[in-house]
Amino acid sequence: MAQTLPRLRTNLDFMPSPIQERPGLLIRDSFRYSDATLIIPPLLAECLTLFDGFHTELDLRQMLVELTGDLRVGEVGKRLLESLESAGFLEGPRYEELKQQRQDAFRNAPKRLPAHAGSAYPEKPDDLRETLRAYMNDSGAGVDSAPLVGIAAPHVSFAGGWPSYRAAYRLLGAEYCDRTFVILGTSHYGEPESFGLTRKSFVTPFGEAATDVDLVNELERSGGPAVKVEDYCHAIEHSIEFQLVFLQYLYAPDIRILPVLCGPYSRSLSEGIKPEEEERVRQFLDALRAIAEREGSRLFWILGVDMAHMGRRYGDPFAARADVGEMASVAVRDRSRIERILEGDADGFWSLVQQHGDELKWCGAAPFYTFLKAVPSARGRLEDYQQWNIDEQSAVSFGALAFTSAGL
Repeated sequence: MAQTLPRLRTNLDFMPSPIQERPGLLIRDSFRYSDATLIIPPLLAECLTLFDGFHTELDLRQMLVELTGDLRVGEVGKRLLESLESAGFLEGPRYEELKQQRQDAFRNAPKRLPAHAGSAYPEKPDDLRETLRAYMNDSGAGVDSAPLVGIAAPHVSFAGGWPSYRAAYRLLGAEYCDRTFVILGTSHYGEPESFGLTRKSFVTPFGEAATDVDLVNELERSGGPAVKVEDYCHAIEHSIEFQLVFLQYLYAPDIRILPVLCGPYSRSLSEGIKPEEEERVRQFLDALRAIAEREGSRLFWILGVDMAHMGRRYGDPFAARADVGEMASVAVRDRSRIERILEGDADGFWSLVQQHGDELKWCGAAPFYTFLKAVPSARGRLEDYQQWNIDEQSAVSFGALAFTSAGL
């Protein structure tokens, strides 16, 4: 009996090859369990559909014969299978081995090292400082009529989102430097209805920021089963790391943080319920709100969030161009959601997110909702709104929001 082909992992990144001399489909591991990058030639890329756990090696051979018209394709199919398996791109023992190794390495590491220095931003401190100085344009802190309780900033590429980063972080004056910065970041890789924590300090090219271990311990004790301590997603996630770089630029490397990765509220979207109707979510939100009420102005809230994700890259049947065509309509719908956030209307905001199963694909929806439930007195204003083409056919929206307390 022909051997069944393993299933291709569903948590991989797929994109057209950027190398003109090597056309095809580029595959890499979004979780970084594997360091491998493969470029599958166009003809072989069609065969990837067979790696579903049901088709067999005989099916692969038959497809290759049909595609090439050559009966001598056995070795080609064998090399494709071996390449995918060796890279850890197929479900099975090799993948599980790589996954366990990386998760163990993060769990045992004394610190959370920078994951995006040298790629998303400069890895040398002086170069990074000059880059951020150019983005911030040496602007002083903005004048505010009331003390802030938090801000929302993007986690998109610095190069694309710097005006919104600037609009958010220019509001932070010296008076906030001694706060514990509660950074609520989108967990792009985390489990639904879960919250990723870590006790590790965070390192960037600027230096080391201490995590408030006492608050992490409290959330572990009272936050319930939704809490994931030493969540591996912290090792690769950028939504918190990008905020930390700006905070350290403004203040000092040794600031104090409480990093929280917010997984998507998937059950709420699929079943039409409020997130807290899931008991595990309610327990965590209650615990976070209790900390917020007790600590008060000793905390400062930072949301690392983007908004809509539209276009070919994100599964839409149209090409998205920032600010025109379909994206002009997206801006109107974005602003409707933003208005609910600014009013502190968590339920109204979530009702808009739930419409059509969040067709705007707001990856920041869970952090926004989590903040609104933890700090229900927060009221906001919009400082900036942007759309940016992440590629020629796909666009992302984001912005800068400032939050004060309704009681002030």
